[in-house]
Amino acid sequence: MELTTWLSLVAVCILGALSPGPSLAVILRLSLTQSAKHGAVAALTHGFGVGLWALLTMQGLAVVMTAYPELFNAISIAGGLYLAWIGIKAIRYAGKNALPESKLANMSLGQAAWDGLMISMLNPKLALFFLALFSQFIHTDMDLSTQTLLWATVLLIDSGWYLLVAFLLAGGPLLRWLRQHIKWVDRGMGSLLIGLGLRVVVG
Repeated sequence: MELTTWLSLVAVCILGALSPGPSLAVILRLSLTQSAKHGAVAALTHGFGVGLWALLTMQGLAVVMTAYPELFNAISIAGGLYLAWIGIKAIRYAGKNALPESKLANMSLGQAAWDGLMISMLNPKLALFFLALFSQFIHTDMDLSTQTLLWATVLLIDSGWYLLVAFLLAGGPLLRWLRQHIKWVDRGMGSLLIGLGLRVVVG
């Protein structure tokens, strides 16, 4: 693969990762109400989920999904309901997770990992995104090393961005201010996630 072609892929992946959405909202909330470590774990599993969608797309399984819109709709609805459920929890327990740094242990790292993974795996639109994206880069004669490069690029950019988000919030005045107003942050994040979830379910 030519360097210019790879750089164009990198640019598209970076823009996709930077786009605000449910993934950013979930990882931000974990970083604020729990710890940067929780946010980082969620970032890594989210990146794994995104990488899995990319791998499935390269292997052609996403094409099968487009041929069965009922399956696509079912996964979309499940994803929307999951987002709304996280949003409802955020509002219901608004401010209750705002503990001192030494006591940030309400949520296990396993639960944070699960949330990060589910927020990507229950998003079938990622399959369509990669289907459109990879159609510009994948050819029938493409070797395994090039496919691996494409997959690694997607995974590392997504994970790297959300790791940066988690650790940028690990200290400093911004984090302190947000924690002081965590009840309203929770309510805002919760409302955003419920809105995003309902938009997916309603269509």
